[in-house]
Amino acid sequence: MPELFDVLLPSTLPAATTLLLIALSAVTSAITASLGIGGGVLMLAVMALVMPPTAIIPVHGLVQFGSNLNRALMTLRHINLQVIVWFLPGVILGAWLASLILVDLPAALIQLCIAGFILLLVWGPAIPKVATGRFGTLVAATLTTFISLFVGATGPLVAAFVKQQQAGERFSTVATFAAAMSLQHAPKAVVYGAAGFVFFDWLGLILLMIAAGALGTWLGLHLLRHLNDRRFARIFNGLLTLLAVRLLWQAWTGWPS
Repeated sequence: MPELFDVLLPSTLPAATTLLLIALSAVTSAITASLGIGGGVLMLAVMALVMPPTAIIPVHGLVQFGSNLNRALMTLRHINLQVIVWFLPGVILGAWLASLILVDLPAALIQLCIAGFILLLVWGPAIPKVATGRFGTLVAATLTTFISLFVGATGPLVAAFVKQQQAGERFSTVATFAAAMSLQHAPKAVVYGAAGFVFFDWLGLILLMIAAGALGTWLGLHLLRHLNDRRFARIFNGLLTLLAVRLLWQAWTGWPS
């Protein structure tokens, strides 16, 4: 059995850290399923503390792909397919553009822009219908997918966009956001694999985190049924605002001197 764990789990992480990440996947999936947002960013923050920098974005992306896919399958009948049909080509275009210039971008500037857009979508006036329509969805998918391959922090921006599209209805917001993020995280395996990242070294941990995330998603969706749309909107907006403030703080502290 120890030999099996040695093969399946990354040798670069202590056993306690590995168990922490698996448990964290269940907790963060439950948070996102019940409150709509927050789990992916929390997981990214913890991964940044305990994992090698080169592994954070690709491993986080694949785990989030599995977690979001599970949530999308569990809420399949609530997904707004019209949004997804126009989100998919934007994901493909954004991933292709990012693969051409897989370089380090100024993270502070990206974080500042993302935070500003989130606050505008949450607290600003309702954006025009054309911006949340077919073309707007295509553009949003292209831009957020492009950025996500470098910083992995566009989930709150996509969530704020989807919430406006779905007029705050909690199940369609959670389901459509899950489907959109499944599509957005999928290209990371292709792009980072082509760039030389060895996913096999992390495959055991990724699969265990996805399995734990499925359990967390199931529990979170049961909690979601006990919320009404108004309470869900208040919590959702509050979490998005906190995440935007966190991005602003990161941008401020990371700004080049």
